[in-house]
Amino acid sequence: MKVKLDFCDVGPGFSKTNNFFIQILKRRFEVELVDCPDFLIYLVPSQHVHRLHNCVRIYVGTESYLPDWKECDYALTPNYVEDPRHLRLPFYVFAREGPRLLVRKDEEDPAKLLAEKTGFCSWVVSTNHPVRNRKRLEFFQKLSLYKKVDSGGRFMNNIGGPIAAGWDAKVEFLRRYKFNLAFENESHEGYTTEKIYDAMMARTVPIYWGNPRIAEEFNAKSFLNYFDYGSDEALLEKIIALDRDDAQYLEYARQPYFHGNQPNEFYNPDRMLDFFERIFTTPIQPVSRRRRFFEINRWLLARKNRPHPPLASG
Repeated sequence: MKVKLDFCDVGPGFSKTNNFFIQILKRRFEVELVDCPDFLIYLVPSQHVHRLHNCVRIYVGTESYLPDWKECDYALTPNYVEDPRHLRLPFYVFAREGPRLLVRKDEEDPAKLLAEKTGFCSWVVSTNHPVRNRKRLEFFQKLSLYKKVDSGGRFMNNIGGPIAAGWDAKVEFLRRYKFNLAFENESHEGYTTEKIYDAMMARTVPIYWGNPRIAEEFNAKSFLNYFDYGSDEALLEKIIALDRDDAQYLEYARQPYFHGNQPNEFYNPDRMLDFFERIFTTPIQPVSRRRRFFEINRWLLARKNRPHPPLASG
């Protein structure tokens, strides 16, 4: 089946010709990238370029925002949404290198990894909202009263400067520590970003807060889940106990990250391919053609900001 597709409103560095969605879709469909597509995938709704297209629009959400069905026909977001137009897709699934690196290997030696760790706990945050992000800052400050938590991001940096940009540099930094403070920007059901994935990649025990249903995606015995403790004080007590007892710590470090040491359902390519096949084969009147009015100011903004690079450059 041949599919005429395009991408817009994407982040910097995104390649139209080589990305997670293209690689998955090519397993079942013949994908043709065109300027006037039948189907459009967009990621950043505030950029508004998608509003210039009157084809079927597919929104891929990276944050906790619910789909705006006045803007899109289908959506893939981290949220739990009971709607046939929606498929749950956590951010870490398409933003990182896949599940293979999180599957525990028999040759891994957690005791050896623990012996190589030189720090107590890490934290990497670039920006902070005083209200929305208050929880993670308060916990960072409380944990720092026990031992120094090394903050390697731009916010609250206490190691002499932020670590280098990029995923590899972050994982290498986290690898030095026994724990990583992996608090999301906010607590929202379904909202799981790259934070817990990165900590697991570094083979450090994540201290997690964010998605109350996180234990459905990852084995809760492999990390410290705030929602299992109910208060800052109870979780702090557990962290201190593990820090002071290597045997207890290693009980967590030896656990598989996935249930049964197998990637969770969100990594199943057939799950997403079936969803897209339904999109590509179901005739609908796109939402863009159902609207009688158009917000002129946003249209002008989108037209002004519309990128014009060659298609192959991404």
